Amino acid sequence: MTKVPLLDLTRQYKAIQHEIKAAMDQVVESQRFILGPKVEELEQGIASYCGAKYAVGVSSGTDALLISLMAEGVGPGDIVVTTPYTFFATVGAIVRTGARPVFVDIRPDTYNMDPQKLDATISNMSEEERAHLKAIIPIHLYGQCADMAPIREVADRYDVVVIEDAAQAIGAEYQWPGEGIKRAGSMGEYGCFSFFPSKNLGAFGDGGMVVTSDEARYHLLKILRVHGARPKYYHKVVGGNFRLDALQAAVLIVKLKYLDQWTQKRQENAQVYRKLMEEAGIEKVKLPLEKEARHIYNQFIIKVSRADRDRLRDYLAENGIGTEVYYPVPLHMQECFGYLGYRPEDFPVSVEASQTTLALPIFPELKPEEISYTVEKLADFYKK
Repeated sequence: MTKVPLLDLTRQYKAIQHEIKAAMDQVVESQRFILGPKVEELEQGIASYCGAKYAVGVSSGTDALLISLMAEGVGPGDIVVTTPYTFFATVGAIVRTGARPVFVDIRPDTYNMDPQKLDATISNMSEEERAHLKAIIPIHLYGQCADMAPIREVADRYDVVVIEDAAQAIGAEYQWPGEGIKRAGSMGEYGCFSFFPSKNLGAFGDGGMVVTSDEARYHLLKILRVHGARPKYYHKVVGGNFRLDALQAAVLIVKLKYLDQWTQKRQENAQVYRKLMEEAGIEKVKLPLEKEARHIYNQFIIKVSRADRDRLRDYLAENGIGTEVYYPVPLHMQECFGYLGYRPEDFPVSVEASQTTLALPIFPELKPEEISYTVEKLADFYKK
């Protein structure tokens, strides 16, 4: 039986292993493992790549969100608005500061924050609630930017910061009205990235980055990531241990050179899926919408009926094809957030997405015959 993995990182590694090993050997020889010149080199590369002035390497994408909230002084009694359809870390970081997450639903076509619902949610807050509103966190889900211009307009009207959760979207682009193309992470006060191994730009463990174009925020982030110390052992603020290590930075410096090449392969794979599905006449599968300027396809998400989704996933698994559900339980329905008092029906688009979407393999090294086989099995499922 043909096997098509959802992701196979060994294929990527084999192509660049000599460069990776040489880069890691440099760090080992230097014995400088925490922060240092490799981390600074990566920070400069990521800032430039994302169109921001500054970047601060941190320990994970989760900690990128947390340290950004800490830098804004978000704490008990404050409110942060985001969507319930995202990875747990987005809301987990809000709650860890003591703040209360307030959810707005997503768009049914991109699965990103609905700007009109954002506007309505904040408009309907009491004056006291709006006084405690500190931040909006839009998520660039699956590798496509949220509709940032109207989100930014709402944020500016109510004088709150925007923290972009760009964990899945490094290199994604957005056409800003009248201002040209902007990259994910450069449109808010903060842009937060994850280098979890499965991401488009993945480390050999956990790692993350915050980008900003505000110099004061940049310096504060650098202090917060080392327990709030400046100089060493002198603490004006309480920070955390949020440092990116030099070995991860060395790996990422090598990989960053290949990122656009890998993104192009993902985009080409997406086009192969579209062509083959059209040729196969598979009408019951809705393909991803490319709404914004550059979709980098961290995931390739199809939408099917509720009745079909789990049966299709089982059928593909039986035929050796890896898939994943991102995400089976929206965050307003998670047990740990029950105290927020939301009902399942409060965010119907998020609930529907959780029950109708499925991720297919899309990684850059995916072979054309593996895509053909996947589409063939999709067609077989619907014939049966």
